[in-house]
Amino acid sequence: MAVPGLRYPGSAANGRRLACDKPELVSREVTRRSQNLQGNHACALGAVAAGCRFYAGYPITPSSEVAERMSLELPRVDGVFIQMEDEIASMGAVLGASIGGVKAMTATSGPGFSLKQENLGYAAAAEIPCVVINVMRGGPSTGLPTRPAQGDVMQARWGTHGDHPVVVLAPASVAEIYSETIRAFELSESLRVPVVVLYDEVIGHLVETVTLPEAGTVKSVERKWAEGARAGFRPYAQAPDGVPVMARPGDGYRTHTTGLTHGEDGFPTQDPEEVARFMERLLGKLDKNRNLVDAYESVACDDAEVLVVAMGITARAAKRAVKLARSRGVRAGLLRPITLWPFPEAALTSLLEHVGAVVVPEMNAGQLCLEVERICRRDVPVRRLNRVDGEPVSPESSAEVLQEQVGHG
Repeated sequence: MAVPGLRYPGSAANGRRLACDKPELVSREVTRRSQNLQGNHACALGAVAAGCRFYAGYPITPSSEVAERMSLELPRVDGVFIQMEDEIASMGAVLGASIGGVKAMTATSGPGFSLKQENLGYAAAAEIPCVVINVMRGGPSTGLPTRPAQGDVMQARWGTHGDHPVVVLAPASVAEIYSETIRAFELSESLRVPVVVLYDEVIGHLVETVTLPEAGTVKSVERKWAEGARAGFRPYAQAPDGVPVMARPGDGYRTHTTGLTHGEDGFPTQDPEEVARFMERLLGKLDKNRNLVDAYESVACDDAEVLVVAMGITARAAKRAVKLARSRGVRAGLLRPITLWPFPEAALTSLLEHVGAVVVPEMNAGQLCLEVERICRRDVPVRRLNRVDGEPVSPESSAEVLQEQVGHG
């Protein structure tokens, strides 16, 4: 069924212009500052506020509401929405739009995220800004399409082959989905890196009250555009922050975009010294900009004797578990990564100086726990609390494990 307010392409040429002539046909509720929003709808509004003007995607549960809302909101701002033939094409279209100078996004869930991995690797290698929303569901394979899970933690970081940079953000509320989607575009544009916004089905379909900023007050972060002489332009030249400038299409700069390992001129190379310089800069730019990337929340950690590390909806249950445990005499605290990758290792390391045990609840078989165990290095015992049955981890079960860790059970 056609969506009011959208034109549908009859040819590839027509497909270049899909925006609506009549914005009055599209949702007006975005103008209200305080709204009851579903998480996936908040994601779409955050993307538009951040300056996203291109969306290509394929419907997949439980992320489809992101696409539905983008199909309504983008025409209002002269943007482009395309429902593609599959997940692979969706990711390719996003990269093409971004190379063309437009902020671009797609949304998916586990099976579709798997199909996007090759193009995500291309984005990392060619340093093409893009944002991917992954609303997690149960797996593997088709799995549990309508049930929550957190099984894509490691895939979000290591899903594509080779050493590569990627930023993964893990919001835990509807309001945070809105703000972290905006931050995803800020990081992607400023660092020229793919950014994944990773949250589970519960938060994606949760409805909460969100107070939106005044229209036009969200700062739009732009990528660094090339300026100056066209002759001798090197599209991947070294920069102090590790992030090269991008050439704006039509400005006369000669560029070459490839997934092959390349030198500063953008052309493929197998010279060991050039390859080493390329990889060092590519992987090092996140380390050089950790002040922009890092984000986490700590709750009641100052005197904690046992620490919970959790993300997403599980962290919300863990926050309640910390309160329950403290009411029972257990000094518990919570560390919640908001930026999941790169993991906030320094924050966890600092807390390990005074905690006697760590508990990691999660809706998978222990993926987040692997990173926590790596950092703890057997100096502090780590207890896993896993659910893989399509149900969230409860506050009570987490509180019981916290009591057990300090002998109060």
